[in-house]
Amino acid sequence: MHTVIVTLKAQPGKGQVIVDALAASLPDTRAYAGCKLVETYVDEDDPDTIILWEKWDERASQGTYMAWRGTQTPSPELAGALAAAPTFVHYTLKPGV
Repeated sequence: MHTVIVTLKAQPGKGQVIVDALAASLPDTRAYAGCKLVETYVDEDDPDTIILWEKWDERASQGTYMAWRGTQTPSPELAGALAAAPTFVHYTLKPGV
């Protein structure tokens, strides 16, 4: 199992715009081959910071998904609300630790 934490930083006051755009686009992510889970979290102290907690069967599946996502027309609402490019951090579970 492969975990990815995606951090999205909104322009001031635009966090909900990002959440709304994600609500429209994440069903495609959840249906993509290899995707096991995507959850959206909003920082309680800074609602303009949103993270996605993604679980994939393997890193290659997430990479294939990202390549596919790159061929799609980006949401103008999402692109216009971001303060910076999203960051992606990849994690591997260490069972028993």
